[in-house]
Amino acid sequence: MSLFSLDGRRALVTGANTGIGQAIAVSLAAQGANVTCAGRRDCDETLEKIHAAGGTGEGLRLDFADPMAAGDVFDGAGYSILVNNAGIIRRADSLEFSEADWDAVMDVNLKALFFTTQAFARACLTAGNTPASVVNIASLLSFQGGIRVPSYTASKHGVAGLTKILANEWAAKGINVNAIAPGYIATNNTEALREDADRNRAILERIPAGRWGEAEDIGGTAAFLCSRAAQYIHGAVLNVDGGWLAR
Repeated sequence: MSLFSLDGRRALVTGANTGIGQAIAVSLAAQGANVTCAGRRDCDETLEKIHAAGGTGEGLRLDFADPMAAGDVFDGAGYSILVNNAGIIRRADSLEFSEADWDAVMDVNLKALFFTTQAFARACLTAGNTPASVVNIASLLSFQGGIRVPSYTASKHGVAGLTKILANEWAAKGINVNAIAPGYIATNNTEALREDADRNRAILERIPAGRWGEAEDIGGTAAFLCSRAAQYIHGAVLNVDGGWLAR
């Protein structure tokens, strides 16, 4: 079997209805995983792409406004891959930022990620379903401060930290925990930036690769981190940013 094959693995990808989450789900399925596409909205388009390519998957409604939403998803279900992609953002000057916006972002981006991963790891270890893989979606703002997104920045710094502590605790138990920090990716969320000629030019001038990333760039990286080829990678936060942080 190829080092990169995911044949026989069952995966759950959160926020899989569009963009980066969709690309990750399709990439995992292309390597042979049976992928559960989870989201607060239907993931029908993602499933169509998976099935059209000959892959297998199903949908699952999960809304991480309730951080414990996935608490009973994993027991006895045979999952050995979890990709924590679901996330939200709120924008306002730090002097004006509200408690409600702080709590909403931290609940989805950090609290839900931790308790979902905890439930996944408990189920894997109870069932002896290892090796297992966790991939968290971090951000360039796991390293940088950003502007007008205090809770998002704090949550993504937290994602990087959780990735490392969980790797420390679980690497010897057969669970790989790593993260991807996407750069500027051409998705619906960045459409306004790409249509702003000045911002688009400034961003491209900073990226050594000279282009916006594609969601598939993140999908391929996630599939690699879930494969046997990455079995000795633990606690890494891998920048997939076209060289942005190197500039």
